[in-house]
Amino acid sequence: MSVPASSERFLAKARELAVDEVMLDLEDSVAPEAKPAARELATRALASGGWDGKLVAVRVNDVTTPWAYQDVIAVVEGAPGAVDSLILPKVSDPGAVVLLDVLLSQLERAAGLEQGRIGIEAQIEDAAGLAAVEAIAAASRRLVCLVFGPADFMASIGMRSLTVGGQPAGYAFDAHHYPLMRMLVAAKARGLQAIDGPYAKIHDADGLRAAASSAAALGYDGKWVLHPGQVGIVNDAFTPAAGDYQRAVRILDAYGRATSVDRRGAVMLDGEMIDEASRKLALAIVAKGNAAGL
Repeated sequence: MSVPASSERFLAKARELAVDEVMLDLEDSVAPEAKPAARELATRALASGGWDGKLVAVRVNDVTTPWAYQDVIAVVEGAPGAVDSLILPKVSDPGAVVLLDVLLSQLERAAGLEQGRIGIEAQIEDAAGLAAVEAIAAASRRLVCLVFGPADFMASIGMRSLTVGGQPAGYAFDAHHYPLMRMLVAAKARGLQAIDGPYAKIHDADGLRAAASSAAALGYDGKWVLHPGQVGIVNDAFTPAAGDYQRAVRILDAYGRATSVDRRGAVMLDGEMIDEASRKLALAIVAKGNAAGL
């Protein structure tokens, strides 16, 4: 859930939502003249706690701006230990990640925090970032995920759409498939999560459902939301269907018996041959189902 750090009301509301991570945004949702005040509000909100059961992240401004280093110092020193990760926007090359990694190491040392405690989520938002995504994914051990930033990416390549995360008129296929798939491969090759960006048409439930379901089907681990009304739709899209979950459990049971009791590497289940590759596919479904409470 992306929450403008300039709004005390939104920051308070975010504590109650059924989301996995709350992101206090100091970047695009905050006007330039409001950034110093938003930084102070975010720091107070972090220090006051109440985020139990949620990951807490802060999206700082990108490294080319005059606000970035102040954002990082303020939230790490002002609320030691409260931040799980920093989201670094507009990452176009691995150097931006390295810069943040070095700054965080110095701040953690000064604050007496465990080295490497604060993760980095790198947001890929333009053509240059996508072209360098493999190098970006390998830039730091702090990286926990890659995040797709659809709005800036669409603008950077001249995509003819005015809906963030939407599809351009006149194009018959999924216009986001290539960047999403390339990011996914780069992330998984490095053991990182892959997170899809937001869908900005808040009241277009069908459009959001289609976008979220597509990303989940590819293998993405989650999707940003911008409004509480989007939370349930996205959670549903990323929760495996009950039938798929039950079949995955049966695959694990059948394969476990085949290998441990029958000493066989493959076995038939419901007319389909299952083996070690089937076990890996089933494990992924079961893990996501368990996380969703199935």
